[in-house]
Amino acid sequence: MQKVNSNTEWGKLKEVVLGRAEMAQIPKTKKHDIHCVDYANYPTVSNLHGGEYPEKVIQETIEDLNSFQKQLEDTGIVVHRPEVQNLNLLCSTPNWTSDGYYMYCPRDSVLTIGDMLIETPMPLRARYFETLGYKKIFKEYFSSGSKWISAPKPELADELYDRKDLSKPTLTEYEIAFDAANVIKCGKDIFYLVSNSGNRLGAKWLQSTLGDKYTVHVMDDIYAYVHVDTTILPLAAGTVLLNPSRVNENNLPEYFRNWKKIWATDPVETPYLEHYAPASPWLGMNVLSLSDKLVAVEKNQTPLIKQLEENGFDVMPVQMRHCRTLSGGPHCVTLDTVREDEYGNYR
Repeated sequence: MQKVNSNTEWGKLKEVVLGRAEMAQIPKTKKHDIHCVDYANYPTVSNLHGGEYPEKVIQETIEDLNSFQKQLEDTGIVVHRPEVQNLNLLCSTPNWTSDGYYMYCPRDSVLTIGDMLIETPMPLRARYFETLGYKKIFKEYFSSGSKWISAPKPELADELYDRKDLSKPTLTEYEIAFDAANVIKCGKDIFYLVSNSGNRLGAKWLQSTLGDKYTVHVMDDIYAYVHVDTTILPLAAGTVLLNPSRVNENNLPEYFRNWKKIWATDPVETPYLEHYAPASPWLGMNVLSLSDKLVAVEKNQTPLIKQLEENGFDVMPVQMRHCRTLSGGPHCVTLDTVREDEYGNYR
């Protein structure tokens, strides 16, 4: 196992963590937190389904992830998988009790920047202990010389969540809270989306932790729902994939104005189960760069595949039959730990 090295979203991928679907569920202890983060568009918490996903969904997702693993390994990428966790167990803090969620999206709970693993202070109670499933992997990276830290563990008290005005992010500034998937990397420039899954205090903590070597750019007028990787994704130095329904010339970060802009074609609507926090159709642009020339794309997104090929990229089609039901495409279900890339200025 090599030392962690991940400075960009597009460097040649050498090692990756790939999620799991075993025991995936919607928490049965449905509370204010999940209503504000994953289900902000639902009128009441009583509308939410709780419990394990249907067995067919689990089994077919396991098959799809195993196939994705083989595709990655066939290109020479080393793939690590987390340990299966018993997500039915109830876990408690002094403030609340919750069962678990899933191990499907390692992109959410851990951020890699340079040679550092950062466990992020996720705002969902059901994911509070999720990184326990990655400890064995992280211990090996630590032994290889990687840095490994954890953000301050949040209380996740009710004061963190506020649904009074759904035109604004539902996280307050009560404490530091953010998902790793709120962040994209371009060398020394780090972009942080303020949304239902990341507040301003999170960006402030990340800047203070990374120090003067990095600049954390706060994006607060683009997309308030959850993560950034269905909205803005750099594909190569100087080329960025953009969601035209959320990004425009007025709110596009200044950094990307001189880059080549690929305005993603309308996504293909794929099936999903209702009441399982289904992702928007724009999950179709949730792609994983295996290098600055090769991109993994959910195989049903044929218009996007054609668009990327017309712009000079090779495409690896990936079968993900239930990606919208589980809210995770090729980028979400992976965590790039080792890339052949460098810290630098890519402006």
